[in-house]
Amino acid sequence: MGVSYNRLWKLLIDEKMSVSNLRKLAEIAPNTMTKLRRDEAVNLAFLGRICRVLGCDFGDIMEYVDETKDVKAT
Repeated sequence: MGVSYNRLWKLLIDEKMSVSNLRKLAEIAPNTMTKLRRDEAVNLAFLGRICRVLGCDFGDIMEYVDETKDVKAT
């Protein structure tokens, strides 16, 4: 399963909020932020905290990426 958090980074820019400020407000550990930067899966509880701080929904900060599209059919 592929996940992209590009929407989160764009939303932070729109809200003029730094990543470190979001991390502090949402009470998220640095290693979890690293996972988000690498587009790795994280616990929904962390995503819920981010949504609470930003006043948004899961779909506003992440999207599903179909990884099989990169594989060519033979």
